[in-house]
Amino acid sequence: MGRIALIGGGFSTDEDGVLDDWVLGQARAPRPTVCFVPTASGDAPGYVEKFFDAFRAKDCEPSVLPLFQRESDDTALREFLLAQDVVYVGGGNTANLLAVWRVHGVDRLMREAYADGTLLCGISAGANCWAEGSHTDSFGPLTHLPDGLGLLPGSVCPHYDSEPGRRSSYRA
Repeated sequence: MGRIALIGGGFSTDEDGVLDDWVLGQARAPRPTVCFVPTASGDAPGYVEKFFDAFRAKDCEPSVLPLFQRESDDTALREFLLAQDVVYVGGGNTANLLAVWRVHGVDRLMREAYADGTLLCGISAGANCWAEGSHTDSFGPLTHLPDGLGLLPGSVCPHYDSEPGRRSSYRA
């Protein structure tokens, strides 16, 4: 059975790399394959480079799964994702991430990877996606999004302590 780690920051905000080192230490292989999935940011090139800059220096094999300019067929996509020890999902727009994943069948592949023992992790939208629901500003004002992947029961609220209004809105 897989595991899910909801992390706060990682390479996108933490310069010391402690959270990313922790994630790598939780992987099932001594030199893990780590795939960054930047769907929530629209596969933003700067975000991808920041991931590679952080993970090239670590004892792992980093890769990226772009979905906005996808070049592989469904079989290759499945083989690629299931070969990963860690899937690291970036932040951005949760609703868009889930919609794009569903169009490409990535939602089903993530469930399969989870069942196969892959460590799934992410920040912000990349944390939201694993739960049944989440608290998001994907539609403008903060609101409940009830259609996450459901690998975790309940809901997630990223930025609960770091952004004004999140705590009170989530609790309401």
